[in-house]
Parts: sequence; structure tokens; C-alpha cells
Amino acid sequence: MTRKTVKGKRKFACKAEREETETGTGNVCAVTTEPRGPCCKQHQPSDPDLIRRDLLSWYDVNKRDLPWRKVSSHDINQRAYAVWVSEIMLQQTQVATVIDYYNKWMKRWPTLQHLAKATLEEVNEMWAGLGYYSRGRRLHEGAKKVVEELGGEMPSTAETLLKQLPGVGKYTAGAIASIAFNEVTGLVDGNVVRVFARLFIIGGDSTSQMVTDTLWSLANTLVDLDQPGNFNQALMELGATVCNPKTPSCSKCPLKSHCKAYSQVIDWQKRTASRLTESKASKGKDADFPDIENASLDCKLCLPSSEPWDSSLGVTNYPRKSKKKAPREEQTPVCIVQNCKDEYLIVQRPKTGLLAGLWEFPSATPLGVECDQTEAVRHLQQHLHSKLHIGGKDKNNLAYVGEVKHLFSHISQTYVVYQLTQVDSVLGELGGQCGDQCARWVDRDQLMEAAISTAMKKVFKTYEASLSKQSDGEKNCKVR
Repeated sequence: MTRKTVKGKRKFACKAEREETETGTGNVCAVTTEPRGPCCKQHQPSDPDLIRRDLLSWYDVNKRDLPWRKVSSHDINQRAYAVWVSEIMLQQTQVATVIDYYNKWMKRWPTLQHLAKATLEEVNEMWAGLGYYSRGRRLHEGAKKVVEELGGEMPSTAETLLKQLPGVGKYTAGAIASIAFNEVTGLVDGNVVRVFARLFIIGGDSTSQMVTDTLWSLANTLVDLDQPGNFNQALMELGATVCNPKTPSCSKCPLKSHCKAYSQVIDWQKRTASRLTESKASKGKDADFPDIENASLDCKLCLPSSEPWDSSLGVTNYPRKSKKKAPREEQTPVCIVQNCKDEYLIVQRPKTGLLAGLWEFPSATPLGVECDQTEAVRHLQQHLHSKLHIGGKDKNNLAYVGEVKHLFSHISQTYVVYQLTQVDSVLGELGGQCGDQCARWVDRDQLMEAAISTAMKKVFKTYEASLSKQSDGEKNCKVR
């Protein structure tokens, strides 16, 4: 790279670059004047071979005993299926939650062929409680495609996995290709973002395209040539168990000697201790405490000057994310309809959109949060009458039960729960179709087994709690 010079002297892009060059501290970014690519050498690995060796050695001893890691590698197609299922389930979901779901799934559908024969209804029932239900639907669609169009053979490269399987993105493709097929390809998930951001002091917005491209470049540069699957799993394992978001265990990290964020912390501690000693020696004169400089101008990978390095955060200064857009707020009136057989009416959601194909209690379209209870009752009554042909026009047959809050990824939802108190006799005979929607009656046990969302289970729990309070109130009245 070329540098500009002025009167024979080297011109530095920022104070940070000059300090690193003149003092050799190595803990501050040196910025070039070039606008493209990772423009600070601090954002590059100094010794990839040592990083691979130290990480893989640690993983051999410390890897968790997880069920999807036990699948025999002799049947590579089966191995790929197991990795695929586990990676889809692990998206946005903790390992502890996934283990039980994974074991039940593989017991019911041990191969791609078994899953391809399942119905979407069965898949949704098995997926209930994991959230992001489109993941299960896409997995089912992918299995059918492999069996029906690809001769039962999984695509074996990241490129073909990405192109041919629905719901498989860049990360999942890299995971399956490297772990199951031993392809030398890197991957980047949330754990890898965090590990790399700290290893190479990447302080730019981790959701920006430049930072994302840099992270993928690092992943493909560092991946071990002989053990790509183990290396990728080791990176994710490190991020999940040691280099966690808020309380990283730096003292236990196998890569601390390579970690530039950790080096910054140690350097700051030494410099601060030195200045404190100097301050005492100067009989109380104000100490000039050091700061960790931020690179500026051209480097988009360094901490921005608007958000400087904070000594109280240590390595958790990295990664930096842009502020999330607040989820929009909605409220949805929902009705519990119970017949004389202690069965509950549930209806099926549309095949597309949020919670596609799942079952729920009759629910009106969402309203704004400013809507009052009178409007909510009117809205729900109109929905029951026009869409489901139940309930009549009497607004007094809806009894307020309570409210349930549930947060989706982009929606803060409040369910306003009501009970239909006057059930038409003909309603008990309904089945298959209820007005414009598919409907069915289920008892409590069937309800818990049905493909209903976690939010609807919360609604039902609130309803049962209200019945319990009513029962306790009646008992207290009799005692008096």
C-alpha cells in the first residue's frame, strides 16, 4: 500500500497510526488512506496456524456432548440430514431448548425419507414451541425436494446447498458442507461474529455490509484445511460457552494470546497502573490517564469516534451493533369458545404470513394499541359473526378474561382475551369448516398436542387462571 508524504516525512491518517508506528504498542489501529477492504492490519490474523491449533486443541477437550454430534459419519447422507435439522432448530434458539426437540424429531423422522412422508400438520405439531415456524415448514419442503427431485441425495457443497434447498442460507449451507461433507468453507453466525470482532477489534456496525463481508473473508481465511467442520464447530462453541456476550471468561479462552480486544484491556490496565504510580510520586498532581484511541476517517472496521472505547466494558466493547428498530405494537382480540363437552374451538391460520398454517383460538385482525375495550369487543364480535358465523350480534355474550403480551421478532403483541359465554347449540356440531376458516373441536390434551403457537398457549393459561379465580371466589362466598 502507498502512503502520502509531505516534505519527505510520512503522513499518517490519524494519531492512532502515528502512535502505533512510533511506540510499537500494537494495540491501536493503524489506518491507511485506501478506501477499500480491511484497511487496518489489526483486523487481520497475525498467525492463522497458531489460532487453528489452539482452538482445535481446546475443542477436542471441551466440546459439549450434543446429540447431533453423535451421528455416525459412515452414512454421509444421514450425517448431513442430522446437521441440517440441528442447524435449523438452533437458529434463534438456545442449545438447551433444542436438544429435546431434536431427539423427538429424529426419533419420529430418523431419515429424510421419513420426513418427506410427513404432513405439514404433523411437522407443525412437532415444531410447536420452538418459534419461527417457517423454519420447520422449509425443512419439510427441503426434505421432500431431496427425496422427490434429487434422488434422496443431499447436495454436498455450500454452493449447491444454498441454491437447491429452501430455507438454507449462507450460514446453514456452510455448516452442512463443512461438518457433514468436510468441505473447506467458513461460516459466520452470531457466535462467530462476536469471537472475530474481539479477536480482531472490529468495532464497526456488525450488521453493515462491509463488516459482514470482512467477517466472511476471515472465516474462509482461517478455516482449517484438514478439519473444517471441527474448526467451525469450535468457533461457535467458543462463542457460546466462553466468549459470550456479557460475561466472557477471558482467563479460560484458548485464544486470549491472539485476542486484540483482550490485549487492549491488558495494555490499558498496565498503562493506568503506571500513571497512578507516577501520580502518587508527583505528590497528588493530576494524572494524565491514557485512552484507547479510535481510528478515524477511512477505516469502517474500527470503533467510531462517536462511540469510543469504554474501559468499563473491556472486551465487550466488541462487537458493535446498530440500534434495533423498535417492534411495532399491536393488540389482537381473541376468543375462547368452549362447548358443553369441555372442548375448545380452534381455527387454522392462512397458509402464508405470520404463524402460517398453525391453529389458534378465533382471533380478529390486529388493532392499534390505542383502541379501547369497547372497540375491541365490537371488532371481535363482528369477526366471529362474519367470518365464523357464530356468536350472533349480541355484544354482551363476550366476557373479558385478561391480557397476554407476547413479543415476536418485529411485533409487540397484546392479546385481549375474551370468553364466549352463550354458545349456540349448533356450534357443538361444527367440524371441518367454520365459516371461512378450517376449524375443529379439541379437548385440553389435544389442544396441548396441536400445532398452536406459544402465544396461544399463554392465552389458554390465562383463561384457565381466570376460571380458577372464579372457582375460588364461589367457594369463598359459600363459606361466608
